[in-house]
Amino acid sequence: MVEIIKANATHCDVIIATGKQAFLESHGHSASKEDIELYIDKAYQKETILTELKNSKVHYYLIYIDTIIAGFSKIELDTTNKNIADTNITKLDRIYLLESFHGKQLGAQLFNFNLELSKKNNQNGIWLAVWTENKKGVKFYHKMGFKIAGAFDFKISDTHTNPNHIMYLKY
Repeated sequence: MVEIIKANATHCDVIIATGKQAFLESHGHSASKEDIELYIDKAYQKETILTELKNSKVHYYLIYIDTIIAGFSKIELDTTNKNIADTNITKLDRIYLLESFHGKQLGAQLFNFNLELSKKNNQNGIWLAVWTENKKGVKFYHKMGFKIAGAFDFKISDTHTNPNHIMYLKY
């Protein structure tokens, strides 16, 4: 059984562990081991996640299959992007699915859940940044109707960035 639940402060450790693992699985080869470790240690600090969970614009959702964590999403309502002229748009900041759960349509379920949440909050579209080398992710977002709207250099460390597409889906 698949279950999607809204995360709260009690889920902080699950978000941290799942985020670190998913980032390593999908991006671990995109920079040096040291740079990747610095990034995940900075991005997944408990204080940071707890602060985000208190922000009314930020929504974390966990997806479970048979009571086992499979991944999570993070969206930010009313978050603009310089490449997109529309207002009242949602940023899909993270949609992470652990590698062992790929191919089970869980990513699509979690994405569609967030899409509906965005629409229910009177948003006009949803955007994201995706690493250009994440061919599977880029293909998934194209399939969901996203168009490339710009580019962004994702900072892994002070010495390394990864090129990203900014992709946008207008409702």
